[in-house]
Amino acid sequence: MSINYSIAIPTYNAGDGWIDCLKSIQLQSISPRHVLVIDSNSSDSTCQKAEEMGCKLLHTNPKDFNHGRIRNVCINYLSDSEFIVFLTQDAVLSSGTSVSLLLSTFSDPEIGMAYGRQLPRLTTKPIGAHARLFNYPASSEIRSIDDAKRLGIKTAFVSNSYAAYRRTAIEQIGGFPSNVILSEDTYVAGKMLLADWKISYVANSAVFHAHDYTYFSEFKRYFDTGVFHGRESWITHAFGRSENEGFKFIKSEFRYLMKHSPFLIPSSFFRTFIKYLGYKLGQHESILPRRIKVLFSMHKNFWRSS
Repeated sequence: MSINYSIAIPTYNAGDGWIDCLKSIQLQSISPRHVLVIDSNSSDSTCQKAEEMGCKLLHTNPKDFNHGRIRNVCINYLSDSEFIVFLTQDAVLSSGTSVSLLLSTFSDPEIGMAYGRQLPRLTTKPIGAHARLFNYPASSEIRSIDDAKRLGIKTAFVSNSYAAYRRTAIEQIGGFPSNVILSEDTYVAGKMLLADWKISYVANSAVFHAHDYTYFSEFKRYFDTGVFHGRESWITHAFGRSENEGFKFIKSEFRYLMKHSPFLIPSSFFRTFIKYLGYKLGQHESILPRRIKVLFSMHKNFWRSS
């Protein structure tokens, strides 16, 4: 299989697991044209390890960091690549065929974006593991705008922790947004679907990637998600409200914990309240002082540069 693609990874103090991510790229059955690392002034060995592994390295000021803007820089820099695979620094490709399986879905010329399955690590706690199993099931699917009535907001669900883009599709919809707090991947997926491109979820192409969030981290993450949905209201108008999907998640998590870790159910209920509170506050962030937004947000530079 021959395909013209590159890999792009934004980094900041990637830590001990960074080398595992880089090694998993080297093991792929099809080699990328480039592996581009765009670093936000890391103070650890992130850049050194990237250069040792043969990556191209760009630098950006962390004060200027924005998830969408950084990815536009990557796409523009990798202008000789037909497909761009984005990874996050803590995602480790699960096998040597992960990327080839992900890119094989682009044999359908109507697919503009594809994303793979995210698997919990052995050390991931039950609540974090369930989130991955719920959002990334074992069966693949291809979604189009026609699925919006059936799937609602889930139609536009994707993740840039491990996703690939067709250059012509991303260029047609104007690239990534440069002024969103997060969910630049959902923004692009929504725009592609509305432009009659399709989104492919490839379940047999996977990475190991999961988070065990604290209560306050969950609050901040959902505050930012609320900000995104509040400011980009066209997404919920086009695909539906996220609360409906949230109810499905709560029921699934309860069943999972009943089977695997029933002692965590009280924690799950409290965590659900925290997430809902953060989300609703984020939706109504326009009435909050900026200092409170900075306190509540996971992406504090967004408010400092706004």
